[in-house]
Amino acid sequence: MTADSPTPSVDSPTGLRALLPDLSPWHASVDFRRLWLAGLVSNFGSFLTFVALPVQIKELTGSAAAVGAVGAVELVPLIVFGLYGGALADAWDKRKLIVWTEVGLGVLCGALLFNSLLRHPAVWPLYVIAALTSVLGAIQRPALDSLWPRIVAHEHMTAASALNSLRWTVGGVTGPALAGVVVAFAGLPYAFAADTLTFAVSVVLIFRIAASPGAHEAQKPSLKSIAEGARYAWSRKELLGTYAIDLAAMFFAMPLAVLPFLADDLHAPWALGLMYSTIPAGALLVSVTSGWTSRIQRHGRMVVLAAALWGVAIACAGAVGNVWLVLLFLTVAGGCDMVSGIFRGVIWNQTIPDELRGRLAGIELLSYSVGPQLGQVRSGGMAALSGVRTSVWAGGLMCVGAVGLLAVGLPKLMSYDARTDEHALRLKAQRAATTPTTTTAPTIPTAPTAPADA
Repeated sequence: MTADSPTPSVDSPTGLRALLPDLSPWHASVDFRRLWLAGLVSNFGSFLTFVALPVQIKELTGSAAAVGAVGAVELVPLIVFGLYGGALADAWDKRKLIVWTEVGLGVLCGALLFNSLLRHPAVWPLYVIAALTSVLGAIQRPALDSLWPRIVAHEHMTAASALNSLRWTVGGVTGPALAGVVVAFAGLPYAFAADTLTFAVSVVLIFRIAASPGAHEAQKPSLKSIAEGARYAWSRKELLGTYAIDLAAMFFAMPLAVLPFLADDLHAPWALGLMYSTIPAGALLVSVTSGWTSRIQRHGRMVVLAAALWGVAIACAGAVGNVWLVLLFLTVAGGCDMVSGIFRGVIWNQTIPDELRGRLAGIELLSYSVGPQLGQVRSGGMAALSGVRTSVWAGGLMCVGAVGLLAVGLPKLMSYDARTDEHALRLKAQRAATTPTTTTAPTIPTAPTAPADA
């Protein structure tokens, strides 16, 4: 029995049941159910627009550069407003902030619908709407991330992280697939209309969540308060490690930009769609078998191991010459990335004080959003210089090396243990001393989101 394995009891799940997702947060918190469902609906719709928007730009301009420019107009607002959104999340009522940004995102999606219905749709509004969507999404995401610890019991945080990952991967797998069908057979307006409707549904669900006012100790939004959050993150080397590990993994080993060229190199252009779906499919496989994650306590080691295995899998995908092996390794990579994401989220939610949670969520937003954007530049540039497959396998190996160096340089991440960490124990004690009404559930559970989702 390892140090991570709790003493078994008669009530411990065994066999297949031990692999199934832990539904404890779902049963224990009505607000968790509402927010989870709102995110599922909104995330599903956002993936429709995620596919439809570049398709429309391609149809209107015929330019690959014009399509790529969408990412550029989204990046700067993401960086600037992600940090400010974190400060807002600490100082303001989180539910109100989420509701109003969700309303704004729905209005912007309605504007895309209106433009698509014009006889001659304009191009420039698409970039303006993409930039404004990035602003609202960057403001909303820290409020969402900092709300989860308030509505989920401390001991249920790992299960909640896995369930949230499941919500995202379901949308990531099914949303783009359905979007392709809708755009091809019904038209772009139907995709934008469906996304607008999902925002309306999510607003109704979120509005029913209990109010979540700003922390009493939180400062008003300002550069000073943002700097305070950054200083706190710097002082916590295990947190710093989670950010650095994810940035390194995404920068060196994110292959999405070169997948069309990899498919051509393997003489399998028919497999391009499968390549795009393998990473979220691997993540989905982990999500639906995530029951084991609640029994892990050394979360830092799991973050490092999963990120290193992500790099190994990507390196293998670039080295092999068989398309089916490439698909297999990309699927494995997606699963490893999901494992890393689950345990990063647990460390964040179980150790960061409530009054700083929003600002730290803003920093987290940058760590998992900016890395993939820069990774696309790295993989594309290296492919142009040394070849597509070299870009993929070399990036995977560089990822493994970077993760190894970070693990050695940040030993607090490797030694992190939720059972003994002072920050986790302090936050657990603080939460035990209060009795939040938002984690109370009815005796009978009710039935059952680079785009922003609730």
